[in-house]
Amino acid sequence: MRMDLESCMGLNDPRQMLPPPPGSFVDRDELIQHVGDFAVSQGYVVTIKQSKRDRVVILGCDRGGVYRNRKKQVDESCSEQNKRRKAGSRLTNCPFEAVGKKGDGLWVLTVKNGTHNHEPLKDISEHPSARRFNEREVLMIKEMTESGLKPRQILKRLRQSNPDLLSTPKHVYNVKAKLRQGNTGVRNFKSLSPQKSLARNDYSVVIEPSWRQRNPPRVPNLIGGRFVDSQSFASIDVLNPATQQVASQVPLTTNEEFKAAVFSAKRAFPLWRCTPITTRQRIMFKFQELIRRDIDKIAMTITSEHGKALKDAYDDVLRGLEVVEHACGLATLQMGDFISNVSNGIDSYSIREPLGVCAGICPFDFPAMIPLWMFTTAVTCGNSFILKPSEMDPGASVMLAELAMEAGLPSGVLNIVHGTNETFDAICDDDDIKAISFVGTKAAGAYIYSRASAKGKRIQSNVGAKNHAIVMPDASMDATLNALVSAGFGAAGQRCTALATVVFVGGIHLWEDKLVERAKALKVDAGSQADVDIGPVISKQVKEQICRLIQSGVESGAKLVLDGRNILVPGFEHGNFIGPTILSNVTAEMECYKEEIFGPVLLCMEADNIEDAINIVNKNKYGNGASIFTTSGVAARKFQTEIEVGQVGINVPISVPLPYSLFTSSRPFFSGDLNFDGKAGIQFYTQMKTVTQQWKDLPDTDGQALLMST
Repeated sequence: MRMDLESCMGLNDPRQMLPPPPGSFVDRDELIQHVGDFAVSQGYVVTIKQSKRDRVVILGCDRGGVYRNRKKQVDESCSEQNKRRKAGSRLTNCPFEAVGKKGDGLWVLTVKNGTHNHEPLKDISEHPSARRFNEREVLMIKEMTESGLKPRQILKRLRQSNPDLLSTPKHVYNVKAKLRQGNTGVRNFKSLSPQKSLARNDYSVVIEPSWRQRNPPRVPNLIGGRFVDSQSFASIDVLNPATQQVASQVPLTTNEEFKAAVFSAKRAFPLWRCTPITTRQRIMFKFQELIRRDIDKIAMTITSEHGKALKDAYDDVLRGLEVVEHACGLATLQMGDFISNVSNGIDSYSIREPLGVCAGICPFDFPAMIPLWMFTTAVTCGNSFILKPSEMDPGASVMLAELAMEAGLPSGVLNIVHGTNETFDAICDDDDIKAISFVGTKAAGAYIYSRASAKGKRIQSNVGAKNHAIVMPDASMDATLNALVSAGFGAAGQRCTALATVVFVGGIHLWEDKLVERAKALKVDAGSQADVDIGPVISKQVKEQICRLIQSGVESGAKLVLDGRNILVPGFEHGNFIGPTILSNVTAEMECYKEEIFGPVLLCMEADNIEDAINIVNKNKYGNGASIFTTSGVAARKFQTEIEVGQVGINVPISVPLPYSLFTSSRPFFSGDLNFDGKAGIQFYTQMKTVTQQWKDLPDTDGQALLMST
């Protein structure tokens, strides 16, 4: 089955075998392991051609082509035949060559020649190096030899711990000979022993990768199951919003690295789509277990890169975890339909199949939840995936990808690339990518939707965020104030579900003082500190934009009820802090109302009645969600019926729905055919196929039994 699947991917074309992505590594062994693992995923095996231990290592392809001129020429003399046979028996060497050189403390990998002159291996176990022993087995052979065991006895014991071992007693003899020469490590053998199973690499035992050992860390690409440092010289600093210290650096993935990621995803897809859904679900079960194990680390990474309070970072991870838990039960949601005997002896049924390679482009506001929204559902449905995290806080995505690999996700099923506009264009233009999920700004979403849809791709694009709340005069005072303060200022207002505008029916005079009092009680500090309510916004540029819109509102006639622009946080004087800010007397013509603020700013408007309030909300271009706070069922029902948004709250602020329900948004906030989450989310990542079949042999001389009724 594997051979058939790979052949349908065009593996008979030697050009399909990609060279390993270049990168930098802490030591020689890590570089060799990287090249060896990637080569196996492409269908070839590498060998050490030349090595100067502390300076350079040259790796070649251990797949030396075909023998030439093996047939004897009967009209030649014996001496001429022997001479020709010796010359013709030499292997045609494969031109592939990769070079690792040490410089400035790091080993740098470059590919001197990435081409091959032979076909990829259909099955890696066919290669002679698959019969070689790993380092642990070599040491066991040494110990058992010293104990007096014979080769067949040694081999029998080795197979007890490794049933897939292909070696023979002859190979044990060869190892014993090398041991007598003092060679006890795998690195002393010519070829690298390939891994037997590419689907279950144990990443928990790998030496700390080079990108983590750098200071600051350089965020890697994930290509073909390996985290590799980009060869790009351009990078973006990820700053801690509370301190302005560099938390990490994000490289701008090169075009060659992007193509390698897509090819890796394309190559992994045939085997992954044929993996039983129960196996995929078990991986998700393990994945959610690992997320719970490492939730503290993930939350702290989110806080250090995004700035949100630690409790908000935990909520970010937990909401994403709900999607993983939902993916553990996707089997029943992918069931098709069956109609028996649609015609005489003919059945018809529909099945739901994965699309292929899909991609996701993430925003900065939910560094864990939105990546989990995207790739968890996509891969559980049988797709492979290219994830592009936000360049402002990519750390959580990389950590989640590590856990997914540890859970058993096969190499190549999930890949990560980084970048900005050029990466966006590459994702939109690549013909192998079938669907794109996007969450972000309105301008970027419109561009991506236009460019990708022109290429015939499926798109789901959520953009913008300016949610409204209508407060009726009969609303419960305490419950409503708590909801407004929490939804308006939580996570520093940097979330697409934040309440940015409140419309008070009948006037604000009964609410204003108490609203200011509740807002002043919120604690503003670095997200990592205890009992913090509001952390810093993500960047200085974002802070400047928020302050500009606040000032624009004041200049246009709004009343600055509470000003948080000049707040100082002791110990974090350079942080991007903005305290809770409230503007009243806001009108629909003001820039601060028209534009997306995305900060801890609450705009207060007034309406004479519920009809006017609903009209204000419906005229706003950001139709994400709206809430009403009231004790009147009549008012609530009227609001529910007449409001033109996707998410509706009654006596609750807008919240992200649970994954088994639909995250609905209205245009122009949403572009595309199918929304996130729920059944629509599964439909987005799959396609229907209808099969009509007949197995019953019917006696019919004129062939009418094979025709369906019309």
